[in-house]
Amino acid sequence: MGPYTLLERIGSGGMGSVYRATHNAASPAVAIKVMSESTRVNPVLLRRFEQEFRAASRLDHPNMVKALDYGEVEGVPYLVMELVEGKNLAEYVEEKGRLPELEAIRLVSQVAQGLHRAHKLGLVHRDVKPENILISTEGQAKLTDLGLVKEAETDLNLTRTGRGLGTPHFMAPEQFKNAKLADSRCDIYSLGATLYAAVTGQIPFGGISPLEAWMKKVQDEYPTPRALVPEISERTDWAIRRAMASDPELRPATCREFVEDLTGRTTRKSFSAPENDKDSWYLRYLDDHGTEVAVKGSRAAVRRSLRDGLLGDASNVQASRSRQGTFLHLRDLPEFRDLIVVVPTPQTPTTRPKEETIFSAKSVVDGNRSTASLNTIQLPPEGLHPQPSGATKEDTKFNLLRQLSRSTGHKALPYWVSFLVAALLLVGVAILYLLLR
Repeated sequence: MGPYTLLERIGSGGMGSVYRATHNAASPAVAIKVMSESTRVNPVLLRRFEQEFRAASRLDHPNMVKALDYGEVEGVPYLVMELVEGKNLAEYVEEKGRLPELEAIRLVSQVAQGLHRAHKLGLVHRDVKPENILISTEGQAKLTDLGLVKEAETDLNLTRTGRGLGTPHFMAPEQFKNAKLADSRCDIYSLGATLYAAVTGQIPFGGISPLEAWMKKVQDEYPTPRALVPEISERTDWAIRRAMASDPELRPATCREFVEDLTGRTTRKSFSAPENDKDSWYLRYLDDHGTEVAVKGSRAAVRRSLRDGLLGDASNVQASRSRQGTFLHLRDLPEFRDLIVVVPTPQTPTTRPKEETIFSAKSVVDGNRSTASLNTIQLPPEGLHPQPSGATKEDTKFNLLRQLSRSTGHKALPYWVSFLVAALLLVGVAILYLLLR
């Protein structure tokens, strides 16, 4: 393949095959992705293949698979990438079972760091999932497969409006409607769903159709991690639920904030504790009389006071690591954020019979990915289905679906009613006969 010698095939998918290869005897082995004949005749898939190289070549991060070269031989395009010896996260979990909490957090946090770099460059991955996270033999996690990446400033228009590119089980609910509008918080949702799968050993929203997955996602309807594995810590459970919130505004704003949620420690270098006072916090807040109060306490004491409501309205409380330092609201501090940011508790999942589904979700294979799109739902005239004040158009659509998807079967009538109707009909016929005579 050009200047490279293919040694063996190490993987395959809808887009083509991946080979272990070498440039020469002295160079390290590389991975070469070669497009299959059926995909390279598709201009959209061909552009995605080229886009993957352009996006990956811009990223230089230890937790992102590096793109090394791109070429074409007799009309066959190929992409040369860093070779990662190991398994992907899906294979890793399948082999070991659900991962220990700390190991799963370590791996996902590494991916979050690489993804944070991509977001700073204006790139949105749009297909974060266990299959696209490679675990090296040294235990390092690397994110790969940038074929669906979106460049914020130069959208390549590789997807039609109304189609959500990505994998339904790990995709943010708003991405189902339009992948063009996907932003960094969609990737954060997918990171949270990936961590969910790693610590529970179960695929979120698994075993259901893309439509059913979307309906459950917009309603935050799934078993919490602690419901499946009670040993999972409250903080990790909260961090995953926050990342997987149906409302993007409730999710962490950045991948760095997501890691802070998981660890409970700030990543701000300028907000480190003094060497001689590692566990002290200085608080400022207003008491019941509106007077500013300044107190000092340990992290554990502050958290206990917040739980007991001793500090009043927590939104008025600011904290710093030193008396003269910068004071920030508790919401901005991961050490206390989990006590401030309220995440809706997911509803208990319900099983909806398939025959009650009133519209379909189209699931097609696009390369080696599942592309989900929802058919347009027509809203009824205003007044037929009144909605609570503040309900969005999407809420109206979803509530309509729930109303229309209920069973329309009728209860069986008592037998005496049938006999009575038959008797009345006979009497009527007899009267009509007498009148006609």
